[in-house]
Amino acid sequence: MRIFLTLLFLLWTGAVTAQSLTANERALIEATARNDIETARRLIAAGTNVNAQNEQRDSAFLLAGAEGRLEILKLTLQAGADLKSTNRYGGTALIPACHHGHVETVRELLKTAIDVDHVNRLGWTALLETVILGDGGPTYIEIARLLIAHKANVNLADNQGVTPLGHAHQRGFREIAQLLEAAGGR
Repeated sequence: MRIFLTLLFLLWTGAVTAQSLTANERALIEATARNDIETARRLIAAGTNVNAQNEQRDSAFLLAGAEGRLEILKLTLQAGADLKSTNRYGGTALIPACHHGHVETVRELLKTAIDVDHVNRLGWTALLETVILGDGGPTYIEIARLLIAHKANVNLADNQGVTPLGHAHQRGFREIAQLLEAAGGR
């Protein structure tokens, strides 16, 4: 019973997945990690599943979003990337793209039907991660602008009840705070 409960916990936390990968799926994730566009293109053209997740819950699609692998991201989107798939933190590809400041990746993801207000296990949306984990500089200002333009809920608070505007004020991010206020942030 204890082993069963441990396995359930590991599956729930994403430390282990029930999915076993084919050699091509593993190779595609590895190619994405090293931004090997030609190998990724070849594997995707051969029908490799862009949504297959490894033990860390990374897929080619999720990893391309998180690491700003724009060309590979586009290939995964064309191949039917699951916009609702989530990483080990419960976030969609958009959330870490915002967190890491990958503006063009964010732009590309916002062309899709990805949920701009998805909440991860930390209780954070893409907009919250932009403010909380960003540096408030031009890259993060642009990402905040993009998210707001795509109707991100500017008043969706974190698990402690702090809104993006509250975090922007706490961090001294005046320009982001102005954007949030102009969009109705409280």
